[in-house]
Amino acid sequence: MCGIIGIVGQEQVADRLIDGLRRMEYRGYDSAGICTLHQGELVRRRAEGKLANLVREVAGNPAPGLTGIAHTRWATHGAPTARNAHPHATPEVAIVHNGIIENFSSLRAELEARGRKFESETDSEVVAHLVSEQVEAGKGPEEAVAEVLPRLRGAFALAIAFRSHPDLLIGARLGSPLVVGLGEGESYLGSDALALASLTQRVIYLDEGDWVAIRRDSIAIRDCDNRPVERAVVASGASAAAIEKGHYTHFMQKEIFEQPTVVAQTLRSYLRPLERQVALPQIDFDISAIDRITIVACGTSYYAAMVAKYWFEAFARVPVDIDFASEFRYRDPILPAGGLALFISQSGETADTLAALRHCKAAGQTIAVVVNVPTSTMAREADLLLPTHAGPEIGVASTKAFTCQLAVLAALAAHFAVKKGRMNAEEEADIVAHLLEAPAKLNLALEHDDEIKAMAHLIAPARDVLYLGRGPDFPLALEGALKLKEISYIHAEGYAAGEMKHGPIALIDEAVPVIVIAPSGPLFEKTVSNMQEVRARGGKIVLISDAAGLAEAGEGCLATIEMPQVHPLIAPLVYAVPVQLLAYHVACAKGTDVDQPRNLAKSVTVE
Repeated sequence: MCGIIGIVGQEQVADRLIDGLRRMEYRGYDSAGICTLHQGELVRRRAEGKLANLVREVAGNPAPGLTGIAHTRWATHGAPTARNAHPHATPEVAIVHNGIIENFSSLRAELEARGRKFESETDSEVVAHLVSEQVEAGKGPEEAVAEVLPRLRGAFALAIAFRSHPDLLIGARLGSPLVVGLGEGESYLGSDALALASLTQRVIYLDEGDWVAIRRDSIAIRDCDNRPVERAVVASGASAAAIEKGHYTHFMQKEIFEQPTVVAQTLRSYLRPLERQVALPQIDFDISAIDRITIVACGTSYYAAMVAKYWFEAFARVPVDIDFASEFRYRDPILPAGGLALFISQSGETADTLAALRHCKAAGQTIAVVVNVPTSTMAREADLLLPTHAGPEIGVASTKAFTCQLAVLAALAAHFAVKKGRMNAEEEADIVAHLLEAPAKLNLALEHDDEIKAMAHLIAPARDVLYLGRGPDFPLALEGALKLKEISYIHAEGYAAGEMKHGPIALIDEAVPVIVIAPSGPLFEKTVSNMQEVRARGGKIVLISDAAGLAEAGEGCLATIEMPQVHPLIAPLVYAVPVQLLAYHVACAKGTDVDQPRNLAKSVTVE
């Protein structure tokens, strides 16, 4: 979701601001803009669409200045037009904003009643006018911001520039992340450390409710009660090279092929190969006392949670409830005393998931988080941090983050089973051995990329595609359908294979490809029976299975995709690869924007 960068510098900032926006393109956006301070004026340039349009605008109409702010916008209030693009400005103040100002309508009515004129349809513009009113009344920038922030309801990260103070930017956060960067004679603001990676490795993560005044050689942070506070300076570890595609055509392709490496990196943090044991971070609560787990997530992370439910219940015999984060709080969930609430998020900043986390924390739940960004808000608010080690994921459609989440969740489920006395040392060693096989099996799965690419043209013309799976392969069917929808814009649905005859089978005809995820094993025969039901009605089947499965049921299929023989435990990790590659190659065949699909954002920081 929207990206922010701000620089108080010693040299021209326009090109560096645009470079920072380029590093945040992965977040998803539909317009962009910058504002610099030059000779007592706010110089603003904005453009609809991709960043290249803003680059052309600035090339034709330069934006000089040593201080500036910039933004990539993902539209919420108001269409994605140049008029609605950030920064928003008055003659005195310019602002960029991530999030949603929930009470903007009443604030706007109040401002218009006082004669303020708005040029956009956005909620964000009210902030510019509120701060501007205070400045025009004679208040200094810090005093003006301190007056305005308590009036804003919702979620926001803000960067504010002032016409009369060219050496100052003010940033603020509530429910949306903001990072301060420290340079040599320069200071920076960014939505994340990756945006600042080419500028500095020394960053400060603002706490919830913090706001900050940055100048070239100083920063001053205040908390939500307007008290001066100190926050730790840390090394970000974000690499500017992390957003390079290398020899790959797309970031998504690169990230699919990184999975053997990053899954191995992740498992190294949770397994002791020599002892054949699972080893989790230091835990300050008694796992054996946990009688119920509540897992909350969104999107692809939710499907990882569905797989984890099978593991927790099969290994540890602990019942698991799963909720979409966007629905969780609104059904007034019953949370058991002493329960564990587990949250899964790539970014650790997803607004719905973060709100659910705080709801559970207030209800006395122990909080565990599986996140890919260990400095994120969720990570900092958890009782147990379980980081994945996928590295920055730039493609909007999640791939390597998903498989790394599965790796962590499998290890966690096994650890639960051991602590609750449901798994002995021999069984634990067996689980560890199979998990250690996962990276090699992922490599074998990737060897089938060419054959998947070759059959993608069979799926690309379809208007509708169905995915089927049983057991832990059912969430993979949901994930495969999501991937196809996200990047190829083909309508796709995933179903538990046995549910086909309870309604969805009515959709089957010769124009609807059916992707069947069916590794050989105890559920294979049942799935083959469901395949026959599809075939009897003219459906065209693409079977994803191992050699044994294809030998038994591959004849007569539209296409087959062979996977290595794997233990059922790691099948969800390995079978993620073909559904990712199929979506990727179909999208390429259709010519869609693979890394930045329309209407989507990487990190959804609004509810």
